[in-house]
Amino acid sequence: MYTFSNRLKIASFILMAVGVLGIGIGFMTAPSTVEDAKAMVASHNDGHGDAHVVAQDHDASHYEHLLHQLQNKPWAALYVAALFFMMIALGTLAFYAIQRAAQAGWSPLLFRVMEGISAYLVPGGIIVFIILVLSVAHLNHLFVWMDPEVVANDALIQAKSGYLNGPFFLIRAAIFLAGWILYREYSRKLSLAQDESNDDSNFKLNFRISAGFLVFYLITESIMSWDWIMSVDPHWFSTLFGWYIFAGMFVTGITVIAMVTIYLKSKGYLKDVNNSHIHDLAKFMFGISIFWAYLWFSQFMLIWYANIPEEVTYFVTRIADYKVPFLGMLVLNFVFPLLLLMNSDFKRINWFVIMTGIVILVGHYMNVYVAIMPATVGDQWSIGIPEISSVLFFSGLFIFVVFRSLTKAPLQPKRNPFIEESKHFHY
Repeated sequence: MYTFSNRLKIASFILMAVGVLGIGIGFMTAPSTVEDAKAMVASHNDGHGDAHVVAQDHDASHYEHLLHQLQNKPWAALYVAALFFMMIALGTLAFYAIQRAAQAGWSPLLFRVMEGISAYLVPGGIIVFIILVLSVAHLNHLFVWMDPEVVANDALIQAKSGYLNGPFFLIRAAIFLAGWILYREYSRKLSLAQDESNDDSNFKLNFRISAGFLVFYLITESIMSWDWIMSVDPHWFSTLFGWYIFAGMFVTGITVIAMVTIYLKSKGYLKDVNNSHIHDLAKFMFGISIFWAYLWFSQFMLIWYANIPEEVTYFVTRIADYKVPFLGMLVLNFVFPLLLLMNSDFKRINWFVIMTGIVILVGHYMNVYVAIMPATVGDQWSIGIPEISSVLFFSGLFIFVVFRSLTKAPLQPKRNPFIEESKHFHY
């Protein structure tokens, strides 16, 4: 049985405590009036903001919009971090279901790790749902289509109001989360029951429900990406977006599986996991990174080449105001994995996989950041206290939930029909 070390537990508590403090500071320092917003922008412009303020004093709506952007900043930072860590767990759950449905012989030794990581889906999903509820309650302005004044003057959003409305939005979110969590909990129950069973009935049932879940997952994941991410830009849409978001959460889930596995091995656990298992995880990290880059380029190329104003504005905004994170994430999510993991031997070197994993996680955090921030805070973005603190808080919560879950059952399944094949797996 795995024992959650006091050092790691204390580290997770410290991360959460520092994160909560910073998140609180972010909310307390957000402007509460238009005058506060003007002063904040002026101070950030190093003294050049006063002329800009005077020049636009006639435009009250401009400053109201600016106030909303600055008030959104701590909310958006919280939302980006909450989404990012929840999607790691969701990507892990998808990978786990694929292994179950495929009856893969190489991966059963890693099932407990996957189950531990996917345990975060419960608290992580609930936190995201609470943020969505607060958005519908108009406690923030993350989703512009939730603002009645905006909708009243926007014919395009009005045309979408049958789908983009608060009650239906929350009903969909509840269905998504309930389905994902229900599968995770039931599959975990069957996995543990199989250890004590005298036959393979639990394994076979797990296979069937995993195959069914993947159909549910592919549909709900796409709709989730439209609802929770794409709808912050309600005038823009992409038919590739669901796959694009899926690729990001899938590769981060696999990356965390590899990193947690390597950590557990370094502490003397998972002794039957060998370099070939790490090699296969690193292959998936490499392959899905290429797949993500393919989708990124396909989405960008088709929209940019078509040059349709209502579509290309998505990329114009990001290139104009978010050039460093927008192009930087392409380097982190494609160039680095390509160079670092192309060599087969490097995929077997633990510290090399960890280093690449850190790069991939940072890159995909930036991916979610660039997807959310332009529509919520405009050009008033920065990586400051709210962003760093939100990442620290959810990092601490993620570590605590995952490693606490790992203590609940033996790390190695006992009666999985493919466990011997997994023990003797060599690439």
